[in-house]
Amino acid sequence: MRILAVADEESKGLWDYFRPEKLNGIDLICCCGDLDANYVTFLATMAHVPVIYVHGNHDEGYDRRPPEGAECIEDRVFTYQGIRFVGLGGSCRYRAGAWQFTEAEMKKRIRHLRGRIDRMGGFDVLVTHAPMHGYGDFSDPAHRGFTVFHELLDVYRPPLMLHGHIHLSYGANIPREHIYHSTRIVNAFERYVVELDLPQRTVTPGFWQRLFGIGPVHG
Repeated sequence: MRILAVADEESKGLWDYFRPEKLNGIDLICCCGDLDANYVTFLATMAHVPVIYVHGNHDEGYDRRPPEGAECIEDRVFTYQGIRFVGLGGSCRYRAGAWQFTEAEMKKRIRHLRGRIDRMGGFDVLVTHAPMHGYGDFSDPAHRGFTVFHELLDVYRPPLMLHGHIHLSYGANIPREHIYHSTRIVNAFERYVVELDLPQRTVTPGFWQRLFGIGPVHG
């Protein structure tokens, strides 16, 4: 699957200077937050593929007028062409406002999702706005990542995590990608194309399988 990931800053190449051929070969568009709703609607209108999104910490307006034609995957397991996406938008709480969460609040969101994830046999792509702490975040409260994301990657080992929030324009030498165990972590700032190949699926054991020591199932 060829995924166009976007976040934080609207790409002039995809909006002001759009040409249909720029989306050739793209199978899905993934929006990782802090994007103008009109931009997401435009992509959903022009693309002949699904457009999915999570909220950034500046996306309060989505609650009043969400992007049209795009699929919100917050707190869901969304499946397309056999690829399972989990959506957990928002940032660490640093001020009053919507779509900001404490570590405890994000942990609660994840706990509510775990049953659905286990029933799906795990997941393939974690879609967030904030990065994981220690992997692409900054030390200040506004740009710190979530530590609890480690738990999801440790247990399920998805091949890919997509996030936003950290603008690559903030400074020189900010890496676009990190690796954590077998997970490729990609910062979707502005736009980035990611290839995802899953030749053989490993179904992650659910809670009861883990409890009784039953190993992974290949399918």
